[in-house]
Amino acid sequence: MSNTKLLDVRHVSRSFRVGGLLSGVNMMAVNDLTFSLDKDKPEIFTIAGESGSGKTTLSRMLLRDLDPTLGEVFFEGRDVSAIKKRNEFTAFMQKVQPVFQNPFETFNPLRRVEEYLFDTAINFGIAKDKKSAMEEADRALHLVGLSLEELSRRYPHELSGGQIQRISVARALISKPSLILADEPVSMVDASLRMTIVNLFKKLRDEEKVSIIYITHDLATAYYISDRIAVMLRGYVVEMGPVEKVLGSPLHPYTQLLKESVPSPEPENKEDWAKRIGLSTIEVKEYSRQGCKFAGRCPKVTERCKQADPPDVEAEGRTVKCYLYSN
Repeated sequence: MSNTKLLDVRHVSRSFRVGGLLSGVNMMAVNDLTFSLDKDKPEIFTIAGESGSGKTTLSRMLLRDLDPTLGEVFFEGRDVSAIKKRNEFTAFMQKVQPVFQNPFETFNPLRRVEEYLFDTAINFGIAKDKKSAMEEADRALHLVGLSLEELSRRYPHELSGGQIQRISVARALISKPSLILADEPVSMVDASLRMTIVNLFKKLRDEEKVSIIYITHDLATAYYISDRIAVMLRGYVVEMGPVEKVLGSPLHPYTQLLKESVPSPEPENKEDWAKRIGLSTIEVKEYSRQGCKFAGRCPKVTERCKQADPPDVEAEGRTVKCYLYSN
């Protein structure tokens, strides 16, 4: 395997048993996903999808919280499923840090936020004592536009949602990670503060050389900050490639439907997109049928779409899962 891959996800699937032992069925929450991130080219790679599309299941597999049913996940050349020992897991988490949806769930309301930052620095071996832990915490806070002085002796309820989420990012940065996995990081932040958070991710990519997997249902912020995007629908990636191609001129009928929900006239720049569209505006049925999961609503559906999963096809600079582009 090439040593230029930071993350290499190979044909990963995850199934869950739904219903009783005898009458239940296996549901594929994630189905045959493949993508990679280059070590020497930091980027923001977005996984976009509605609730139930498989985003969170994928996130849990990438964080080693859940093993794939099929396929493999490699980080810096090592199969993450082989990480068993505590010290190996600590080393892995030092390089792969999560930022979760609800920042207030990250912090105990009865504990000062600075103590979490100090503990993170010491537990990962970044700092040896309280003094050096304070220095590392202040360094990380400055990266997100805060300082240890202004947060000193304050509890979570004394801070705004935007401040708490930036502190969550700072906590992730203390270990000097190569990859941050941000799962719906702005969905519970006030709309006026969302751009602050997403601009912070762009800064981390450009200045700190940190790659970010941005998991969201919001196509607006995805279009604004992403380098590449993968659009998920019921466990599958239906279209993946550079964000300007996938959301600017989509090929898959499902992605086209999302595109059509942008009001006219079409926004001329990414800032305008950020005010216009979210994936949650599209009503999508539950897809459990055989074949393409979008067949029930697709205006271009054919009989073979209902019989078997479409292939992944390389077309116009991206990958699209659709019979329209296969021979």
